[in-house]
Amino acid sequence: MTVLDAIRGGLVISCQPLPDDPDDPMRDPYVQARVAAAAVRGGAVGIRANGTADIAAIRKLVDVPVIGLVKDGTSGVMITPTAQHAVAAARAGAHIVAVDATDRPRPDGRTFADTVRAVHDETDALVLADVSTVDEGRAAVDAGADAVATTLSGYTAAGPPPDGPDLDLVARLAALLPVPVIAEGRYRDAEQIGRALAAGAYAVVAGNAVTSPLWITRRLVSALASEPTPGGEPRNG
Repeated sequence: MTVLDAIRGGLVISCQPLPDDPDDPMRDPYVQARVAAAAVRGGAVGIRANGTADIAAIRKLVDVPVIGLVKDGTSGVMITPTAQHAVAAARAGAHIVAVDATDRPRPDGRTFADTVRAVHDETDALVLADVSTVDEGRAAVDAGADAVATTLSGYTAAGPPPDGPDLDLVARLAALLPVPVIAEGRYRDAEQIGRALAAGAYAVVAGNAVTSPLWITRRLVSALASEPTPGGEPRNG
C-alpha cells in the first residue's frame, strides 16, 4: 500500500495552532503530537502538520501518513514557500509535503516546479499542491505534483473567504485531473465531508473545527454574542 492509498476515502486531521495568534497555548510540538495521536485513535487516516518540530514529534506518535508543511511569512505565498522549506519538511518526517502552488510570486523567485523537483530528487516524499483554482491545479500536475488540494480556495483574492468549503472546485478538479484531489478548506461537519467525497474528493482534511479549542471557543462566543438576553437585547448591544 502506498502513502496515498493509505488515506483514500478517509479523513485527514490538520493539527496546527492558529497562524494569526502567536500566543495560542496549543503552539507546542508536545501538545500537537498528542492531539494528532488522539485524532488517529478516533479514526483519522492521516495528519497534516506545520513546522519541522511538530512534524518530527507527530511522526514519533502516529503510524499514519503525515502531510507536512512549513509556514513562513505573513502574506502572499506562506505555505512551504521555497524548495528549502519543502526539503526540510520532508527530512523532518513528512511523507507528503504540502506546497503553495498558486500563481503568486514565490519569495525566492523560483517556481513551484523547482520545489517539486527538489523534493523528488532529494527525498522520498511526495508533493501535495495547495491550489485555489482549476488552472492552478492543472499547472501543478504539469509541474509534477503527486496530488492536489483545494486548501487555498477563497484565500487568494481580496476580502474575507466564504464561510463554507468550495465543493464546486473539488468536483471540477476531480473530473479533470489524473492525480488524487484532496478536499481542504473550511470543512467543519460530517455533512460537508460526505458531500466532498461524493463530489470526487480522494480524501478530506478537517482542522480547526476538530483540533483548535481557541478557534472553536471564539466561534461559539461570537454566536452567543448575537443571541438576545432574557430581556430581549443582544448580548453585545
